[in-house]
Amino acid sequence: MKRIRRESKVRNFHQAKWDEPVIFELHKEGERGVQVPQIEAAIASAVGDGVSSIPASMRRTELPKLPEIGQAKVLRHYLRLSQETMGSDFNVEIGQGTCTMKYIPRINEMMIRTPKLAELHPLQDVSNVQGILEVFYKLDLAMREISGMDKFSFQPSSGTQALLAMASIVRNYHESRGEGDQRDEIITTIFSHPSQAATAAVKGYKIITLYPDVDGFPDIEALKKVVSDRTAGFVVANPEDTGIFNPRIREFTDIVHAAGGICYYDQANANGLLGVTRAKEAGFDMCFFNLHKTFAAPHMCGGPATGALGVVSELIPFMPGPVVEQEDGAYVLNRTGDNSIGKVRIFHGVSQTVLRAYAWIRALGAEGLLNVAQTAVLNNNYLYHKILQIRGASAPYVKGNRLEQVRYSWEQMAQETGVTTEDVTHRMCDFGLHYWTSHHPYVVPQPFTLEPTESYSKEDLDEYINALAQISKEAYESPEIVKNAPTRSTVHRIDHSSFDDPKQWCITWRAYLKKTQAE
Repeated sequence: MKRIRRESKVRNFHQAKWDEPVIFELHKEGERGVQVPQIEAAIASAVGDGVSSIPASMRRTELPKLPEIGQAKVLRHYLRLSQETMGSDFNVEIGQGTCTMKYIPRINEMMIRTPKLAELHPLQDVSNVQGILEVFYKLDLAMREISGMDKFSFQPSSGTQALLAMASIVRNYHESRGEGDQRDEIITTIFSHPSQAATAAVKGYKIITLYPDVDGFPDIEALKKVVSDRTAGFVVANPEDTGIFNPRIREFTDIVHAAGGICYYDQANANGLLGVTRAKEAGFDMCFFNLHKTFAAPHMCGGPATGALGVVSELIPFMPGPVVEQEDGAYVLNRTGDNSIGKVRIFHGVSQTVLRAYAWIRALGAEGLLNVAQTAVLNNNYLYHKILQIRGASAPYVKGNRLEQVRYSWEQMAQETGVTTEDVTHRMCDFGLHYWTSHHPYVVPQPFTLEPTESYSKEDLDEYINALAQISKEAYESPEIVKNAPTRSTVHRIDHSSFDDPKQWCITWRAYLKKTQAE
């Protein structure tokens, strides 16, 4: 038999398909996965039955309607579902561009599952949670070195919440100086993440957006025209969501500072910057990092996440609190000051995410972090070079100056063949690969955004490139193949009309039963 040359082929993939019911439909009354032992008499005499002490108004009048299922059936159910799902453990996950999907060291996952961490409660007395508070404190110290900031809070539960917290700090800072009403404008850029403008708008700011100059960079002359004594702050991602790095960023922050504004930095995607450049030297007063991106904690379907928020010393009194500090050899939770924006979530951070990030940093060390950035940039530029050779693909705006990701475009292919980026999304499923388009609005036409990170080898990248090249070939020679995809997945074309009709929504099994019984 002739050996198949894997490096020159796209993967022969077919998605597993199980006619798997939802777990409530597997319910069989009386079936058990585990027999819970009866309470011992000595324990009952000491603590009671565990129910009578609960106020009557808080007790259930009937048992929760949970599915009753044996262990083996539960295991089969979730394994089957996992086979119908693609993720970073199953495929080359560079298609979730701007989200920094990387390999998560399994030893870190084992650490966060130890009972020593899993059984902690955020309301425990600080005297018996010194270990995890030490991790918070030492991660703060590490993040200071990485960014140049003077203090970090791990309270924000996402990058967007960190942006909202920073916009709140900007407002409190100016109000403390008697300029809160006067300074009512925030400046950002069109390529920055939409959450930057959105969170500032939530705080009541007027948003001023900078567009690219003729070279594709944020227009510094436009900044000079709009900055004024009404400027409260400047918020930007650099590199921006398109992957463009602005080498003149210090000039932008200097201009805003000269007008009395605060500069804050979206570093959700800092994979290409670790050990190379810092927020402090770029002139920023605040920044945040997504621990669930750059620092190798998983996204977990949108949570639990952490937007690590750092500030310079002048802004520490305005930070969300409490923060972990060291006093007399012990770790304590302290308020941050009378001008603090207060809590942005109920507790002080997601311990599991903080521990993962701390373990990742300690395992790599300073040289390892630098190597992460170098490898991520190398991978991205290799991908960039190869994709620009694929017929119909382009990377609008700046040529070069791309760090860890690029927002590409299929505009030419769409015009010449009628095959759109959404069609490519579906066809990539037939090769067992995930592919993401972009944030709306589509400032890049027919977009797709790729971020290879440091986790993937040249062979992994070549597999992804070969799949895109194959789809381009099909688009020009047999476009119906792409337009009718996916053909090897569990679900083909999905009818999204129900998404716009609340009457068809069934968020829970109970809601589903009510609606189907009503019909």
